[in-house]
Amino acid sequence: MPDKELLHMVFGGRVKDPRGLEFEDLGAVEFVGMYANYKEAEQAWRAASQAHVDDAMRKYVVVHLHRLIDPEQEEE
Repeated sequence: MPDKELLHMVFGGRVKDPRGLEFEDLGAVEFVGMYANYKEAEQAWRAASQAHVDDAMRKYVVVHLHRLIDPEQEEE
């Protein structure tokens, strides 16, 4: 039986401060993708982050959308 779909979104871009998550230009934020589980999202996040490893002002994040849609739903 396939795993239950738990939506995750990966996006990122240049931030004003590498310790924070305030983007320099929201219009330039890169949408990496939507993923059915955390493992796939983490792989995409790692690939995007690694592609920009020399740019300390660029940050990528994974958002657990399933938690926003259904806050009582748990990770599996």
